[in-house]
Amino acid sequence: MSPATPTPTDKTSLKDKTMAAAPKTSQTDRMDHYTYSNYNDVRMTHLSLDLDVDFDKKILSGSAIIDFKPLKANAHILKLDTHDLEISSVQGYTRDGAWVAMDYALRDKDPVKGTMLSIPFSKGTHKVRIHYKTSPKAGGLQWLEPSQTKDGKFPYLFSQNQTIFARSMAPLQDTPAVRITYDATLRVPKGLRALMSAKQLGQDETGAWHFEMPQPIPSYLIAIAVGEIDYKPIDEHTGVYAEPYILEKAAYEFEDTPETEKAMSALYGPYRWGQYDMLILPPSFPFGGMENPRLTFLTPTLIVGDKSLVDVVTHELAHSWSGNLVTNATWRDSWLNEGFTTYVENRVTEATEGKRRADMEQVLAMDGLKRDIREAKKPEMTWLKMPADMHHPDEAFSLVAYNKGMFFLMFLEDRFGRDTFDAFLKSYFDHFAFKSITTEDFLDYFKANLMEKYPGKVTMEEVNAWIYGPGLPPTVRKVHSDAFAAVQAQLDKWTSGKISVAQLDTAKWTTQEWLYFLNRLP
Repeated sequence: MSPATPTPTDKTSLKDKTMAAAPKTSQTDRMDHYTYSNYNDVRMTHLSLDLDVDFDKKILSGSAIIDFKPLKANAHILKLDTHDLEISSVQGYTRDGAWVAMDYALRDKDPVKGTMLSIPFSKGTHKVRIHYKTSPKAGGLQWLEPSQTKDGKFPYLFSQNQTIFARSMAPLQDTPAVRITYDATLRVPKGLRALMSAKQLGQDETGAWHFEMPQPIPSYLIAIAVGEIDYKPIDEHTGVYAEPYILEKAAYEFEDTPETEKAMSALYGPYRWGQYDMLILPPSFPFGGMENPRLTFLTPTLIVGDKSLVDVVTHELAHSWSGNLVTNATWRDSWLNEGFTTYVENRVTEATEGKRRADMEQVLAMDGLKRDIREAKKPEMTWLKMPADMHHPDEAFSLVAYNKGMFFLMFLEDRFGRDTFDAFLKSYFDHFAFKSITTEDFLDYFKANLMEKYPGKVTMEEVNAWIYGPGLPPTVRKVHSDAFAAVQAQLDKWTSGKISVAQLDTAKWTTQEWLYFLNRLP
């Protein structure tokens, strides 16, 4: 029985529970608690990086120019996030076109949030230049020795800035509530290629690499990689970057990515980021993938030769709509990124690989979700809207955000009908394109554009049970897979002693069928 289902001895109704759980919309619900930045007073708009990549010292050094605009007439201090950055100077750009020294202060050091960089500014100043260098222990940067790469000849650098690690790479307003454009110049050792989550502008005559991101993105999507990296195009705007030893295999493994993109675009509107490339990182990359815009980071463990693990690419590509295009404004709202993306992934899997495969993925998703719900430290960590007292925003990334979020959207699809819900999602992505929103923003849009247009399909009590209630509500979709039913039948015969291990018919099992089997071993 799921925690959200009242037991026979529980005299509190589901309606009472969810009405009590649903908080009133307030400014607190819409604030990011993991940033020092005063982004509601002063808003950063553009970042310009000019950096040297030093593999010997394992640091980035140079400058960050920040464009900003006051949102309140009396705003006179720009507050930025930093973590283990060494600040050497701050300058302001005057109306006369000159850079002049500015006062600044570093204060309020915290092991999670880092240190606030406070810069008082005068009226008319809307740009500052900060000279700094990173720490060899920067949380968002991974420095690899040549021995940690396949060929063992060159070092490698890659970043992983989600959730709040961009502040260890540059001083900025490190919150998903703020979206910025950026450009960058990187100087790297000869023979190495630099990449970023941006339009690749190439090298100049000095060997420096140049980048430009014209669409506004949250800071956690700023990404960098430097190493012995080659490129192979798949089509005119899709390709693979990788170390030479694995490039051809990677290009084959992910050659169907353009067709996946077409399926997503048919459902949810056009891909809006121009290029879609994938970078295969060294094995030490700690995730399956990371949805950096224009340049998805992927683990080499996905390259198995039979394309059986390309669902990770489907997931990261889906973030081009949910997460990158429409972003959670706080990490408490991480389900807006991951739940929507997991739903889109499953829908596109059904469109490209068939309902049989999509059904299997739903069953496996439910298995993982129930496990995470059982193991949650407290009931609030099984809400879709995460509690405000998380020690670190990384705690928001359990399968609750991914799979409970997906099953909530499937509940809405089942109630409103697929065609109606598809049209709603497409309008949602259009309406909030290149914006950051909270759960409450989504609910406001949902009520105005779905509930009120199609009354009687769902109640807010049912919706609140998903958003602000623990565990799985009784309205959850009942998942089933015919393929897994056949696996279960064999498993039952084996565990009851009716057949031996040698008699298990596994020759044609997929990766998903093996996962189902292994998850249910006694």
